[in-house]
Amino acid sequence: MSDTNYITAIVKILESPKIKIIKDKISVTTFRAQLPQIRKTQVIEIVIWGNLANDMVKYYSKSDYILVEGYLSLSKFSQPNSNRKFLKRARFTVLKAYPFLFSLNHSNSRL
Repeated sequence: MSDTNYITAIVKILESPKIKIIKDKISVTTFRAQLPQIRKTQVIEIVIWGNLANDMVKYYSKSDYILVEGYLSLSKFSQPNSNRKFLKRARFTVLKAYPFLFSLNHSNSRL
């Protein structure tokens, strides 16, 4: 069961993006990011494909804030050994990303 919406959001990168190459030519990067909210902060998985994935690894690091556009998928799944009936997972597939606020440990050479 999955719901998908197209959204724009500002997220904080929680871990440095790392690149993976799939089928010898497709770049993909995944990392956790934080959606700031008033009541409860949500952590989501960010997935970025292609050249944008290469740029993400090259220019962004942990604690940077980025403005992202893409598809947010909310999935429910059951886990046999869990006390809860259903667990929820949020995955954000990014189509566009823009710098919003860089962390203090950013060097000018990466910009």
